[in-house]
Amino acid sequence: MSAQLPAGKALRMVFLGAPGVGKGTYATRMSKTWSIPHISTGDIIRAEIKAGSALGKQFQDYSNSGRLVPDELVVEIAKKRLAQPDMQAGYILDGFPRTIPQAEALQKFAVGRPNLCVNLTMPDKYIILKLASRRVCADCNGTFNVADIREGEYDMPPLLPDKTKCPPAGKCTLEQRADDTEEVVTKRLAVYNVETAPLIGFYKQQGILTEFDIKKGVADLPALMQQIVKAI
Repeated sequence: MSAQLPAGKALRMVFLGAPGVGKGTYATRMSKTWSIPHISTGDIIRAEIKAGSALGKQFQDYSNSGRLVPDELVVEIAKKRLAQPDMQAGYILDGFPRTIPQAEALQKFAVGRPNLCVNLTMPDKYIILKLASRRVCADCNGTFNVADIREGEYDMPPLLPDKTKCPPAGKCTLEQRADDTEEVVTKRLAVYNVETAPLIGFYKQQGILTEFDIKKGVADLPALMQQIVKAI
């Protein structure tokens, strides 16, 4: 049985964790179960890139080089999305904030400051393998992973698509994103450790931090949801 949120209490949650740890995978599933919007700044940025907008071209340059997008640009797109009416039910933030200035800006958003921060952890060697093995379906836009990690307490089988559910039926074309090569992945992880990891201390000081070690991939979801319910 899925963990249920306390009645009458909005969950305003920030997911922390290195690229590839699974923030988007868990957030998407929690969003459906709890009927709370999942806001992925990465998805918003990729939409701008796909549209070929001027902003998208700026984002593309940063993405291909493995650098983080400047704070002011990220805060701008996050603030616009979080001002929408559906945010009153709460939110699950994935990919924002990524720096202390972004976190400080979020504290002042009209929608309300976060009341929980979940830091997802995993050894770097598995993060690099999972990121380099990430694939996106060109037909249904689903995100999958071809990595097969089975070592000690870590048991993370591949996350593959159900081809019967991918339109058109029976077709699923998996592609690797340009920023998921091992070289770029390693650089992104180094950037994360310098620029984003300090947020762990920021939210710990706020008294809203909880941590969860990913060992079984999607199979960890029920335990993670239970921990979130207990923490809020």
